[in-house]
Amino acid sequence: MFKSYRKKIITSTLLASTVFMGTVCNASGAKTGAELGMNPAVASVSKSITKTYDFNNKAIVDGGVYYPIVDGKTGAYYANEKAHKTPFNKGKTATANEQKAWDIDVMPDGTGLPEGSGSVEDGDELYEEKCQSCHGDFGAGNGLYPKLTAGNAYEGQKTLVNQRITADADGPTRNFGSYWPRASTLWWYIKTGMPHQAPMSLSNDDVYALSAYIININELTIDGEEVDDEYVLDRAKFLKLKLPNHDGFEPAIDGKNGQDNARKYFNNPANYGNGYRCMTNCIDGKPEIDRIGSAISDFTPPLSSAKDLPKAKAGAKAEHPGKKAYDDACSMCHANGMGPQVGDKEAWIDTLKKGIDKVYENGITGINGMPPMGGSALSNEKFKEVVDYMIEASK
Repeated sequence: MFKSYRKKIITSTLLASTVFMGTVCNASGAKTGAELGMNPAVASVSKSITKTYDFNNKAIVDGGVYYPIVDGKTGAYYANEKAHKTPFNKGKTATANEQKAWDIDVMPDGTGLPEGSGSVEDGDELYEEKCQSCHGDFGAGNGLYPKLTAGNAYEGQKTLVNQRITADADGPTRNFGSYWPRASTLWWYIKTGMPHQAPMSLSNDDVYALSAYIININELTIDGEEVDDEYVLDRAKFLKLKLPNHDGFEPAIDGKNGQDNARKYFNNPANYGNGYRCMTNCIDGKPEIDRIGSAISDFTPPLSSAKDLPKAKAGAKAEHPGKKAYDDACSMCHANGMGPQVGDKEAWIDTLKKGIDKVYENGITGINGMPPMGGSALSNEKFKEVVDYMIEASK
């Protein structure tokens, strides 16, 4: 939860959290288990519960309850008793090396952050080569991929309290520099997930260089020193980077007591609700509703409720069914030198030597730096239409 936007939550939101988490409500107006359609035997058990804990004897957030299976049901729902009694097959115990291979995250305290170094200058060159096609010039954003900066992060952080309640109001600026609370995620995400078509291909020094560049374009300082074009970032300096929104979220979840902090916070309705649990009559008097005071009406072209498709021009050729999916899901790579480009006749002649079925298969399952389906959520048939479009447009 972001501090600057914390507000009192009224009936609908509190009701949703209560129902989905199986909360037992004891406040006035709460329905009984029988009224909710609960098995009477289970309702009797739940009624007697005043303090709720999980199997590790930890208080459950917002009073949620583990209901027992009674007459084949937990609450109002049938349960597979056999599945509950069947022990899980967890497989063999992972070896120390296997655990180390999977333990690749980077924590705010520096755990997992390796030694290395990289300069802003080197990061600039790497960014142009591997990142600019998706994230835009100087991290300004490009299409589907997010912007990495919007100028000075310290000024951007101040905008997080903004709300667009008038037509000309400035909204909050949310990106790495102004919004993220910790920089450790930046290093970890670049190392393990970038570039999109070839994750885990960057060296540690490359990641430090790219991190230095992103810190530079956000106009951040480290230990009071400006991260200028000549700055060289290493592990020790990275750990001194304090982002302007480092304490902008609650509850505090960092450190070994993070879960307990969250549990304590959310078990106190005064932190996020109106101070007590309720199911009906939760608001005294008439609720106040904020309405838009200055609505935007001068749209160009004017808004229209018509649902008719635009009329096709006489003699116009119908658009290939795979073109839109290509533009939406594939062009960010194939139009930027990664894989055969649309219009490159020689490249596609070479690619098709293996046969169209093999081209389909390689694209669907992934090949070289290309992930399966190019990282999209297209169906097999829709993906084949995209391939057909790319081939036909390259003849």
